[in-house]
Amino acid sequence: MRKALLPTIIIIATILIIMRLFYLQIVDDTFKLKSENNAIKIQYDFPERGYIYDRNGKLLVANQPSYDIMVIPRYLKNIDTLEFCKLLNITKEFYIQKVEKAIVYSPRLPSVFLPQLNKAEFAAFQEKIRKFQGFYIQKRSLRDYQVNYGANVFGSITQVSESDTKKNPYYKSGDLYGKQGVEQSYEHQLRGVKGVKYIQKDKYNRDIGSYKEGKYDTIAVQGEDITLSIDAILQEYGEQLMVNKRGGIVAIEPSTGEILALVTAPSYDPGILVGRERSKNYTKLYRDSIAKPLYDRGLLAEYPPGSPFKIITGLVGLQEEVIDEQTTFMCNHGFSYAAGRFMKCHDSGPHQLHNGIYHSCNTYFANVYLKIIGKYNNTPHSVDVWSDYVKSFGLGQFMGYDLPTGKKGKVPTSETYKRMYPGWGYSGKTIISNAIGQGEVLMTPIQLANMMAAVANEGYYYTPHIIKKIEGEKIDEKYTTKH
Repeated sequence: MRKALLPTIIIIATILIIMRLFYLQIVDDTFKLKSENNAIKIQYDFPERGYIYDRNGKLLVANQPSYDIMVIPRYLKNIDTLEFCKLLNITKEFYIQKVEKAIVYSPRLPSVFLPQLNKAEFAAFQEKIRKFQGFYIQKRSLRDYQVNYGANVFGSITQVSESDTKKNPYYKSGDLYGKQGVEQSYEHQLRGVKGVKYIQKDKYNRDIGSYKEGKYDTIAVQGEDITLSIDAILQEYGEQLMVNKRGGIVAIEPSTGEILALVTAPSYDPGILVGRERSKNYTKLYRDSIAKPLYDRGLLAEYPPGSPFKIITGLVGLQEEVIDEQTTFMCNHGFSYAAGRFMKCHDSGPHQLHNGIYHSCNTYFANVYLKIIGKYNNTPHSVDVWSDYVKSFGLGQFMGYDLPTGKKGKVPTSETYKRMYPGWGYSGKTIISNAIGQGEVLMTPIQLANMMAAVANEGYYYTPHIIKKIEGEKIDEKYTTKH
C-alpha cells in the first residue's frame, strides 16, 4: 500500500494539472486576451448615472454629456504641441505636466489629459484629432442639477484618486464617482456598469476591428434611479429661511424615520461643482474658513440641545419613579442650588410636569434631575443610569443613517466626570446644567430631531434615512425596524 501511495498521488496531481491547463487554454481564453493586450485596445463605454427624484416624483438631478481628452503616452508620436495647445487654450507647460503625470500612472494605459470639454470644445478638437496620435475622446455624463438647492443632500461627482483605484479595481484613472451625500452613499446603485469593447490593432497600431468579433464586449448598463424621502418644496423653503444665517434644519417624519428636509447654512448651488470650473469652485468653497459651506451643520455640528432636552429629563424622572405627573415644584424666577449658585428662570409659580414643559421651567427640571441623581447612594452609578436612558434615544452615538458623514454628539457618563473632577467627588448640583440640555450634553440637529420623533411616537423611533425607493431594489430593512 505504501509503495502505491506515492505513484497514486503523482498521477492524481498530474491529471488535475492537465485538466486545469485544458480549461485555461481551451475553455477559458481570458488569459489569452490579457497576453495579447499589446495588440488590443480597450475602450470603455460609460453609462449614465441614475436619476434622483424627490418623494413626490420631482426630478432633482439628471445628466448632461461631457467629453474627456484621454492620452496613452506610449502612442504619442510627432505631436505639434503648439497647434495642440492653441486648439485647447492651454500652455505648453500644462501639456508637459499632464503627459509626465500620465507616464507615471502608466505608459500603456489611458489617463485623463483634459476633462469635461463642452460641446464646442469637443467639436473643435474632434475635427483635428487625427493629427494627434495617442489622444482620443472619451464620452461621459456629468450631473445636470434641476434645482439650485440641496447641495449637501446630493454631494457631487469627482474623479477617483490613485488610492481609490488601488482599493477598488472597478475604477480606472479618470473615472468619476460620488463624493459626499447620496452620490456617495448610493454610488453602487447610481453608477451603473461600464461597457467594455476590445479593439484589435495591427502591427502599425491601426484599428482593424473587434477582437474575436466582439465575443468579450459588454454593453453599458445605466445606473438605477433613486427616490429620496426629501420634499423638494420643504427643502427649498428651509434653505430660504436660513439665508444669511448659520445652522441646520432637520425635518423627520416620525412614523417612518424619513428625512423630509436636511438644511445646512451657509450653503451653495450644486451646479457650480460641474464642468471645467469644478476644481476652482471646490477649492474656493473648501478654503472658506468663515462660512464653511462644505460643512453640513445638520449632521456635523454639535450643540447643547437646550430646552427640548427637558422632556427627556421628565421622562427619565417618570421612569425612575422619582416624580409623577402631579409632582409639584415652586419656581420663583429661578433655582438656588448652592451657595451663590442661582439658575435663572423666566417664569414663576407652582409647576407640574405638563405646565413645566409648557413654560420651559428651569426650576422644575433642575429639581427632577436632582431627584434622579439622588435616587442611588452612589452618584457615579446614578449618572450612568441617567446616561443609559438618554442613549436609548439614539443620542451620543452614530445613528446609522444612510449619509456618509456625521458626529456622535456627547452624553456624559461617570467616566466623563471622573476625568473632569479627579481626586474629589461631585454631586447632582455640580452637574445640574444637564437637566436643561446644557452642561456636557451635545447633539447634532438630526439627533435632536430624532429624539423628538421618538417622543412623538410615544416610545420608539426608526433610523433616520434619506432613501425612499431604489429602482429594482428593496431599501435596507434596518430603516423599517422599530427601535
